[in-house]
Formats: sequence, structure tokens, C-alpha cells
Amino acid sequence: MQNPRQIAFLALREVHRRGAFADAALDRTLGNSQLNDLDRRLVTELVYGSVRRMRSIDFIIDKLATKKSSQQPPDIRTILHLGLYQLQYLNHIPPSAAVNTTVQLAKENGFSGLSSFVNGLLRQYIRLTPPSGARTHHPLPLEEGAKSAPNSPQQPETETTSNPPPYQEGARGSLNFLTLPENQIERLGILHSFPDWIVKLWIEQIGETETEQLCEWFNKSPKIDLRINPLKSSIAQIETAFTACNISTSRIPNLPQALRLNSSTGAIKNLPGYREGWWTIQDSSAQLVTHLLDPQPGEIIIDACAAPGGKTTHSAELMQDTGTIYACDKTASRLKKLKENADRLQMKSIKIHTGDSRQFPEFINLADRVLLDAPCSGLGTLHRRADARWRHTPENIQQQSQLQSELLANAAKFVKSGGVLVYATCTIHPLENEQVVRSFLDNNPHWQIEPPTIDLPVQPSPEGWVKVWPHKYQMDGFFMVKLKQD
Repeated sequence: MQNPRQIAFLALREVHRRGAFADAALDRTLGNSQLNDLDRRLVTELVYGSVRRMRSIDFIIDKLATKKSSQQPPDIRTILHLGLYQLQYLNHIPPSAAVNTTVQLAKENGFSGLSSFVNGLLRQYIRLTPPSGARTHHPLPLEEGAKSAPNSPQQPETETTSNPPPYQEGARGSLNFLTLPENQIERLGILHSFPDWIVKLWIEQIGETETEQLCEWFNKSPKIDLRINPLKSSIAQIETAFTACNISTSRIPNLPQALRLNSSTGAIKNLPGYREGWWTIQDSSAQLVTHLLDPQPGEIIIDACAAPGGKTTHSAELMQDTGTIYACDKTASRLKKLKENADRLQMKSIKIHTGDSRQFPEFINLADRVLLDAPCSGLGTLHRRADARWRHTPENIQQQSQLQSELLANAAKFVKSGGVLVYATCTIHPLENEQVVRSFLDNNPHWQIEPPTIDLPVQPSPEGWVKVWPHKYQMDGFFMVKLKQD
């Protein structure tokens, strides 16, 4: 199978009809193909982008079709999502190519009878959209099944001749031409494709202007950060090796091991130093957590929720691979990835414990430092997890908060007198962060927050915790706090 749009359709059908996670569906469908790197990037962008922008695209369908998106045959809705995503968000795809390939998708997947509807709706969208830059549109006749708009302008079209990598969103404009709701929460939710409850939550914390900036940030393709393994290499060595491969990099202030990739790289495993264990992939925010933990050579560290092991191996690097790190996780498959990464980085100080960390009484009063990188909603990494915004609800966030509180109370028992505990999540929801910490401190008066004493690229709060807002610091959303017993 060599048609990238058909592969994207099959992946999206798994997501929409079977509830599959977007990344898992994408991996399965790409695994059965033999696409070149450029087409694989196109498939990836189409799948993740269509899932991310689902609400915005459904809004377009609701406005232009006689039947709402929820009333369309599921596969036709998916096909329309692919076509409209290309038209609205991918400037490098010529509109005529987006229309023709989408109509062909409908025919090849048993919807020849609805191909004129697909054709008409996409062409109506083109007719309604305002000009973008130098590109204009040919007048395209309205086909049956799509709503007509009175006095809609008809504009000529010129095509681009290439689709340079990487494929990234480049919206042709806002959706204001389709009359967005006046309610600010709904408007932002439709425009940037987020559930209303998430938009409302952010507005309450940071206001409307910054919420829109945050929404825009989460809809961009994620950057790749590396963490250099100082036991095997140096930043200067990696920079030189990457420059020789025409890969642009940049350093991150106050993060001595962080190196950001600024250009397309191809397969990660083929990059210089991967097999030799010179570096691993880890976002800058996640690197901050281990620096806050500040593990020292020879200490005993417990990583209570360790898999897939980025912070575990980082601790080993900071400890010069001496001492002992107990890496705990209840999911054996995820711990397997941790072991593979630790082996590649040639770490010897990590000891793996499979099981729920709440069931390890032998760890009580054992550790100099404990890291609880708690399971969370991941609302700080929505740019990396295309479907996470649609999978969470206020109710399951509340359940997550209760689990986090229980894990924190238990992890505190592992810390010996004078030791420290770092609580961290990759979410920016107060129920999973500030509220969990406040509740813990209320119930454990002999514990207190220890404000950071190291230079960080993020300003700590007056309370002493660190909350990373992605649109401000250009890294994943994270929360972290260091706690110490009196």
C-alpha cells in the first residue's frame, strides 16, 4: 500500500470507529506500508492534524453541509476531515490536489455515490475562503449536497509545484468567514479545536489573551529536544556531529545537557551518537525535573513511577552512574523500554522493580531522594498527544487527582530523615498539581516546600513550586515541586 492519504484514512478510521489512540493507529498502518520519508511525514501530519483539529473541521462541515458532521456516515466524515484539514491547514498542498485526492478516496472506499457531495463541499469551502498570500482560487462549480452561500466570491487558483518537508500546519486564515459564536469560550474552542471545559479552565488561570496563545502553541508541531549523556559525550561534540549532517541545533539556557533540533532529521535512530548512547530524547521541561531533584553520586534514589525512564536515566547521569536507583512501574512493557534505553546509555546503577510502588514496604525510610513523576492527564503535552484533548473530562481529572494524592502520601514514606521528595506532572491542571501539594502539606505538617536554589529557565512561584506554561517558555507544560521534611 503506497497511497499516503489512504493510509491516513485507515489510521483515522481506527481512531474514530474503534477508539484507538492516534499514535498506535498510525504506527500500525505505517508498519504495513513502504512509504518514503516524505510520504510518511505527510501521513503523520494528516493523522495527527486531523485529530487535533477535529472540532474546527466538524464546525466547517456543520456550516457547509445539509447534515451535521455527527449525522454523516462515519467514513465520509473521516474523508471530509482529511480534505478539509489539507485545505484549511496545509499551505503546501495545492487546493486542487486536496480536492481531487479526497474525492478519489471516497470512490476507492465504497462511496462513489457520495463523491459528488465530497467534491461539492470541498469546492464550496474553497469558494468561501478569503485569499491567502499569493494563492487565489479558480471558480469551482457548486456540486449537490453542499450548502450554497449567497453572493460568495469566486476567485482564481494557482497551484504550487512542490510539497517541501516537513509537513506542518500553516493555516490559510481563521474560520471567521463562517461566523463563529460570540461566546468567547465557544469561539476559542472552535477556532483552535479544544473542548470548552479546557478553554474555560485556562481562561480562569491566565486570561483570554494568553489562553489563545497557549491554544496556538499546542496546535504547532512539537520540537525535539535531546539530553546529552555527559558520561559518554559533550554538547560540543554532538553539535559538531549534527552540523556535519546539516542538522541545525540550539542550546537551552540554564539546562546544561539540553540541545534542541531545529531542522528535519529523518529517522532518529540514524542520527550520530544514538547507538553509542551519547544522547537520548527528552523535552527540556522533563530535564528540569531531575535537576530539581539534584541526585548526588552514591545516593539511593527511588523513582516511584519510572517508565519509560527518561528521568531515571537522567538521574543516573547526574550521579555519574554511582549509587542505586530503584525504578518502579506497574507496567512491564513500559519498563522494558526503560531497560532498553538504560542499556543503550550503558547505565549500571538502575535496578528495575515491576509493580505498584504502593506495594513496596521494603522502601520505607530507604531513600535519600524520591521522585514521583505521577501519572496524569498530560494536559501540558497536548501538542504531542493529538487525541488527549478529546479523551479527558473534568470527572476523570478529579479521579486522577485522587490517585496522585494517594501516590504522593505513599512516596513520602520512602524518604529517610533529611531526604527530599520531588513531585512532578506533565499537566497544567491545578487539580493535579497545586491542589495535590496543598492537600499533602495540610495532612503532613512536618513536610514543607523547598524553593529551588539552582538557576532555572522558569521563574518559580512565590509558593516555591515551578509551573511551566508552554507558550511562555517554549517547552512542554510541566509542574514540579521539591518537598523536604522538617
